[in-house]
This record gives sequence, C-alpha cells and structure tokens, in this order.
Amino acid sequence: MHRLKITRSLLSRPASMFDSSSRDPNTFIGREFGSFTILKLIGKGAAGLVFSGFQKNLRRQVAIKVMLKTDQVNEAARRLFHQEAQIIAGLNHPNIIPIFDMGEAEDCYYQVIQIITGPDLDHVIKNRLKNPLPQRRLLPINEIFRISKQILEGLGYAHEEGLVHQDIKPANILMEEKTQRPLIVDFGIAKTRFSEVKQEGVIVGSPMYIAPEQIENVKTDHRADVFSVGVMLFQMLAGRLPLAVKDPITLLARKLQDPLSIYKTRPVEASPLIDKELEMILVSSMMLNPDKRFQNCYEFRDALIAYQQSH
Repeated sequence: MHRLKITRSLLSRPASMFDSSSRDPNTFIGREFGSFTILKLIGKGAAGLVFSGFQKNLRRQVAIKVMLKTDQVNEAARRLFHQEAQIIAGLNHPNIIPIFDMGEAEDCYYQVIQIITGPDLDHVIKNRLKNPLPQRRLLPINEIFRISKQILEGLGYAHEEGLVHQDIKPANILMEEKTQRPLIVDFGIAKTRFSEVKQEGVIVGSPMYIAPEQIENVKTDHRADVFSVGVMLFQMLAGRLPLAVKDPITLLARKLQDPLSIYKTRPVEASPLIDKELEMILVSSMMLNPDKRFQNCYEFRDALIAYQQSH
C-alpha cells in the first residue's frame, strides 16, 4: 500500500517558492553585478528571471538568472538556488551547461551561466508537429538517438559525480543552435551524496516525467533520471506522449501502480519509428521497479547503440 495520498497541494515543487512575478523585469535592465551587466529579459519561470548579459572583463555574453528576495523566498529556497550553482560549478561535461559565477545583491540572488542560442527540446518536438508534411513531423530517428545518447552521457557523468538531477524533461534540455548539442539545465532540485531535496508533502519533479518512486517522496537514486529519459525518448519518437489520462492527480496515482498504464497505446503502436525491439528498450527504461530498469545511463545508452548497429 502506498504511503502517499496524492492531492493537488502536493504538486508544487520547491522551485515554486522562487516567485518572480511581483516585480517588473525591466527594472533590472542595465544593472551591474560585479563585472556583469544585465542587457535584456530572455526568460521567466518558476525558478526566477533569466536575462542576457555581458561580462566586461572577458568581453563575452552570458545568461544571468535572478531570484528576487520576496516574502515567499525563504531559507530553503535560497539554499536550493545556491546549491544549484555549487553543483554545476563542480561539473565539467559538454552536455551540462556550465556556470561562471553566483552572488547576492540587496534585492536578489543571481547566477551567471553560459548563454545558449537555441530552443529547448520541448519547443523542437512541438515545432516539428506543425510541419504540413506528415513524414516530417517527427525528428529523424538517428537525430533522436544522437540527442538521447548525449543526454545519457551527460547524466551518467553527473551520476558518477554523485548527482541526481530529478527533473529531466524536454524543457530542461537546451539545443545549441549552431552545433545542435543538447545541454542539460535546471539543477535546482538536484540531490547529491551529501544533501537531499526533501520537503514534507511536496513531490519533487514534473508529473509527466518523474519516476514512480519520486511520487512517494522517498529515497531516490540515479535510476529516477533513467526513467525520465525513457519518457522523453518515447515523446521524441512519437511526437507527443499518447496519454490515457491528463489530469495530474490521476496521472501520478496511475504511475504508482503501473507507469505504462498511463499511455493510450503501446509504444510500438504509437509511432512508425518504434518497432518491437525499440519498444523493449523503452519499457526497460520505464519499469515501475527501479531494480528492473536499466541500472545506469550507460546501460541505456549502450542499448540504443546496439539497436542502431543492428538496424
């Protein structure tokens, strides 16, 4: 019997404390944080405001993420924001976005990260669906595999460094415009060997992509990220996730019982790109029991490589 009763109040995540809607973003334009100058707003979300900026001493463009100091930003939110910067600063991988600096001003906290020109993977998937030609509404399968393998390699490296992302989804994968390199972003709710993001009554992650064990808010490990990549791979192969339920409460409850039951149809029936062998790879990444999934990202990546080599 599952210990967690799922209610709508549980769907908030720690990042919801990072409310950035109470202030006009334009008031930040032109401000300086050390050698960094804010230029223009490029994004706004639960985790704060994101601006393009310029680093004067190294003469390069950067992205600056700002979290306002408000009544909603408590010590836990501040700690998570700083933890994200410290976590990323310790990583060095071509598929993980690097961070350059972090600091605090009178009215906000900020992070300075590499600026990426290009859309996120969620936008790429949805934009393809708008193509008037049905045969071009999905990414080419070799491109899907390239993206997936690089994400798995980045996550595999992070796991070796003792980090579990906990919120892998297409919106947290930026696609560099020039190279089409996928970069993993948003480590705000990641956990490390030494600390664990845990808040009583809060489900950490995004309902559509999180592993069943995350719903119960119990101990999770790197295999939760394996599950999320499996869901994301399914979405890339099918263009969208053919969900049998869309209400987040029902979705989470069904995930606790049988994750594959949340889909209207088997993967092999959801897309012309998926055959029975590829379906087995997807199923192996999304098993309810973590012990029955791929045990690490490299196993998952190697299964994709073996599939490609045999087709």
